[in-house]
Amino acid sequence: MLVLLALLLLCRGIGSTHGSPDDHAGDSDMMSLLDFKRAITSDPKRALASWNTSKPLCRWAGVTCGRAHQGRVITSLELAGQGLEGEITSSLGNLTFLRTLNLSANSFSGRLPPLGRLSKLEVLDLSQNFLYDTIPDGITNCSSLRILDLSKNFLVGELYLKVGLISGLSALNLYRNILTGTIPPSLGNMTHLENLNLGGNNLSGSIPPELGKLSNLSILFLGENRLSGGIPQSLFNLSSLHALALDGNTLRGVLPPNIGYALPNLRGLFLDNNMFGGHIPASIGNCSKIEDIYLGSNNFSGPVPRSFGKLSKLISLLLYENMIEASNDESWGFLHAMGNCTLLQTIFLDYNQLQGGIPSSIGNMSVNLQYLALSGNRLSGTVPPSIGNLHGLIYLSLGNDLAGTIEGRFEKMTHLQKLVLEANNFTGAIPPSIGNLTNLIELRLSENAFSGHIPASLGNLQFLASLYISNNNLSGKIPVTLGNLQQLTFMDLGNNNLGGKIPRTLGNLQQLIEMDLGNNNLNGKIPVTLGNLQQLIVMDLSHNNLEGDIPSNLGDLVQLQHLDLSDNKLKGIIP
Repeated sequence: MLVLLALLLLCRGIGSTHGSPDDHAGDSDMMSLLDFKRAITSDPKRALASWNTSKPLCRWAGVTCGRAHQGRVITSLELAGQGLEGEITSSLGNLTFLRTLNLSANSFSGRLPPLGRLSKLEVLDLSQNFLYDTIPDGITNCSSLRILDLSKNFLVGELYLKVGLISGLSALNLYRNILTGTIPPSLGNMTHLENLNLGGNNLSGSIPPELGKLSNLSILFLGENRLSGGIPQSLFNLSSLHALALDGNTLRGVLPPNIGYALPNLRGLFLDNNMFGGHIPASIGNCSKIEDIYLGSNNFSGPVPRSFGKLSKLISLLLYENMIEASNDESWGFLHAMGNCTLLQTIFLDYNQLQGGIPSSIGNMSVNLQYLALSGNRLSGTVPPSIGNLHGLIYLSLGNDLAGTIEGRFEKMTHLQKLVLEANNFTGAIPPSIGNLTNLIELRLSENAFSGHIPASLGNLQFLASLYISNNNLSGKIPVTLGNLQQLTFMDLGNNNLGGKIPRTLGNLQQLIEMDLGNNNLNGKIPVTLGNLQQLIVMDLSHNNLEGDIPSNLGDLVQLQHLDLSDNKLKGIIP
């Protein structure tokens, strides 16, 4: 009987002074996690409330144990998005069986912990924290790493050359840090890479041609750095690329004519804010899966290729701030062709060299179109009535040399939030139907030749934050209904021929920051109610016929920085 009891105790580990290796590993893991917990200074979601010795280690929140080790050894620690604050202790480097460590989207600070002993680690995600450090040398000892994400921290120093020795990596994300130096050519040795994101740093120099050896690469983000030179020809061998982002650098050169055949699987092409030139290759029309084309703020010239009309999945086309041309039916043909792009939501062609009238075919564009920008060109003539077919527009910008009236053009665009018609030659009245666009947040009609009265219906625009109708030929009184615009922060009615008294109701505009009524024919007294505008920073009532005393409560406007009452008939004491 005693022999049997001894055997039972031995099988359960009782009476043994050493225990199994898994027992020791489990105890060590528990001690390492408790050390980690002690360094936490804030746990707002009580994510670590279950971390105590009265509960089995493998039942602690965020902890997963391996089955092969009798449920005693940690293989995964995942505490993403818990709002944890503190430092990541070096004790996590003792969790030698760990395969996944995910502490992303917290508020950890301090240095990166030494993790070089974690030879089994496959996923390391410390992104979206406040870690400040260089990339540690020991990271190269994590030979099993598949995913390394240290994005959105404050990592400094040069991109460590030996990172390229972690040959099994499929994803390397160092986006939005403060890394400097050049991109190591050794990254070309990481032939399993599918996702490489080094964007949002201070990397300089040229793009190494060795990256063209990454035949499995589907995402390459190098944008928002200080890279120069051209795009290496070798990158156009990466036929598996889904997204190429080189935006926000000083890259130059022309795009190869065959880019659309070389990279047929592209879904996103982001080359904006560089110095690329030449014509936009028509072969991009071969990228049948592409959804986003960002080529803005470069030196591209020539017409928009008609072949873009074949891009049935295109959602966004950004070509702003280039030298793109259109002046006749042939060069404007892209607009007609793109009527086939039924998913198109955004097209920015502002600040180019588009000339002549806006083709009526603009009304045949996608009913899903939400953003259309054509300002800063040399467009002339009238706005075609067909533009009114674009009922889904949220943003419309047409600042050019356009003329005629705007009656009957925009009334059905009930989703509009921003309407920019400034710096044209529009004449006639501001249509009262503008007051039906009740989702408007910003209305810009300045620098035209509008005449007649300001429609009282503008008082219906309950979400309006910015109203700019200066430098026109408007007359009549300021509508009292403008006092209904409770969200208004900027109001510029200056340089018109407005008369009558300033409505007392303008004192209701509690959010107003700037008010310009200068250079009109306003008369009467300054309403005392304007002293209610406690957020006001700028008030310009100059060059009118205002009379009487300056209201003393204007002195209570503690935010006021600029007050111009000159060239009126005011008297009395300055408050």
